[in-house]
Amino acid sequence: MQIALEQPEATLAVAFSILAALRQSNEVIDMHYRNGREAKNGDKIVRLEGGKVVSYGVLHSATPGNDYCNGNIAVVQPPNDYACMCDCLHVDDVAAVLAEQGLDKRPAGK
Repeated sequence: MQIALEQPEATLAVAFSILAALRQSNEVIDMHYRNGREAKNGDKIVRLEGGKVVSYGVLHSATPGNDYCNGNIAVVQPPNDYACMCDCLHVDDVAAVLAEQGLDKRPAGK
């Protein structure tokens, strides 16, 4: 392809169309949680260890294409919170539900 250097606007237009085509052709690989749901920075998440919730917060700094050791959790933990028993579950009961669904074990590495 030859581009006339006398027409910088045309050169820029061609360059931008090439960049747009390259972006469309690149396959985007998403991140996923243990249950297969797509992961996005800004999601409220829980971190599991041994089938139990060990951390709760907001996902940030995660990079698409990697489901292992990727990103950080901005911990959301107020110094004190109220407990309305009808809205609460014991952590062992949550662990049991995770086990029933097969989500209590970390998947094998890729």
